[in-house]
Amino acid sequence: MKKALSATLAVILTASVAAGCGSADKPASGGAASAPASGEASKTDKSKGKLTVYVGFQEDHAVEAMKQFTKDTGIQADMVRMSGGEILAKIRAEKDNPQADIWYGGPADTFVAAMNEGLLAPYKSPAAEKVDAKYKDPNGHWTGIYVGFLGFASNKKFLKDHNLQAPQTWEDLLNPAYKGQIVMANPASSGTAYTALYTVLKVKGSEDKGFDYLKKLHPQVQQYTTSGSAPGRMVGMGEAAVGVLFAHDVIKYQEEGFDTMELTIPKDGTGYETGAVAVIKNTKNQELAQKFVDWSLGASAQEVGQRTGSYQNLTNPDAKEPKKAIKLSDINPIQYDPTEAGKERKRLLDKWNSEVKK
Repeated sequence: MKKALSATLAVILTASVAAGCGSADKPASGGAASAPASGEASKTDKSKGKLTVYVGFQEDHAVEAMKQFTKDTGIQADMVRMSGGEILAKIRAEKDNPQADIWYGGPADTFVAAMNEGLLAPYKSPAAEKVDAKYKDPNGHWTGIYVGFLGFASNKKFLKDHNLQAPQTWEDLLNPAYKGQIVMANPASSGTAYTALYTVLKVKGSEDKGFDYLKKLHPQVQQYTTSGSAPGRMVGMGEAAVGVLFAHDVIKYQEEGFDTMELTIPKDGTGYETGAVAVIKNTKNQELAQKFVDWSLGASAQEVGQRTGSYQNLTNPDAKEPKKAIKLSDINPIQYDPTEAGKERKRLLDKWNSEVKK
């Protein structure tokens, strides 16, 4: 699987790297600089200290990761879970007096936007040497820890009651039967939804055609949620017919008892995130933050998510790939350039707000 991941995405991402490359919860415990030579954080390192981590993936995964980090390093880590857009806005607002040390998880294009605003500190972890170049910023501003693909979650009862097949393509979402029945996140607050927005532009072949599609999709949307994973829960509870979110989140909800959901991956092309980790610029705990990055890139750290039902594809080739991770042979990934997507983020969000969600 690891070889398949590398082979299939090499064409998609190599060019982009060469070119330049949800509501908040209360904290819960749980130039490139040099670093220790080990890829895994030393279990004998019991240095004292405390970090604050802004987390962009599922909360139970985050809590488990914080516990494991503290167990492995002796460093306490408090986390605040938010969507990617919320994290970016918070780091931006706090840039003169950072309140967190690490950004952990969520699509890399949002990290790119932060990098372009000078909000991230470059750090080339020795552990990043094992991560393929297409999953990291060449200057160390962010490094990928997992890859996740977009999918559709459909409510089986709704499909049966309306004699429908689960949507197989983006165009299928325009079926009149789904009017007011689709949920997806707001791309301004959610990295997942921005990934979807950018994906549509690529699938449709041009920005104009992509926005024409998004305008047609808008009346179909019942709600734009803050969190990218929230649409899955709404579909599982029968509050909506179809949700647009990452496939690994759909699988997680299914495991948690929402067997009313059916997962499909759009055959006309699906986008994906490179979930990343980064040190926040001007952190007062730079050395400890770098230790967190070292730890997060290790195989055992990347395997933590599987304990809580998070089945992303992993970037460390030594990590044990989740058995339920999406197989690349089963999907049609688009050419997704996180550097370009991050650079265009503000302009595309402004356009979406003025032309689609007006």
